[in-house]
Amino acid sequence: MPGLGNLDPQYIAIIIVTFIIAITIHEFMHAWTAWALGDDTARLLGRITLNPAAHFDPVGAFMFLLIALGFPALAWGRPVPVNDFRLRPLGRFGRQGSMALVSLAGPLSNVVLGAASAAALRLSDATGANLGVFGEFLWIFIIVNFSLAAFNMIPLPPLDGSRILMAILPPFWRPILAPLERYGIMILFLLILLGGYLGGSVIGAIINPVRELLLRIFVGQ
Repeated sequence: MPGLGNLDPQYIAIIIVTFIIAITIHEFMHAWTAWALGDDTARLLGRITLNPAAHFDPVGAFMFLLIALGFPALAWGRPVPVNDFRLRPLGRFGRQGSMALVSLAGPLSNVVLGAASAAALRLSDATGANLGVFGEFLWIFIIVNFSLAAFNMIPLPPLDGSRILMAILPPFWRPILAPLERYGIMILFLLILLGGYLGGSVIGAIINPVRELLLRIFVGQ
């Protein structure tokens, strides 16, 4: 997700706490959904937990710190291993459909987190309550979670949107798009570098409309 660009220590602390919560629940939901659909790989590795340490990726966390400092970067949690051959087939979509649900669970959890925070913010506005620093936390929490959801829905590997796309497309597209598994992360980094070279953000141009739509739906602005 794109950086929000603020060097205020309080802001950076809020961003770090938000990242820990959002990524932990995001990865937990991947693991739990895979287990619910028949694959216990993540459970055996101790990933069905809300302990942030189980989902911590040091490089991904460092990258998120760069984002908090305003640098263009990608951030991630420790990926959840899923064995799609152990997933129960989902109707006509088969195991690809089950894999799509596992992938959707992560971004959907971020939408739910953002929506719940938006409800708390709107309630405080309606009652005239002054939330102070917690109000700032809620705003950042909403924006970060909606941004994470939008970013992860980009249909490029290793992002969740690619698995969902594979389940929707006719089967003959799968071997054609399979090579993207090797080059997806390189394409994402190239998009970030291209945005920096052009003086804008290609990734931001992709996810901002989705984030703004979610803000209009749940926050009202």
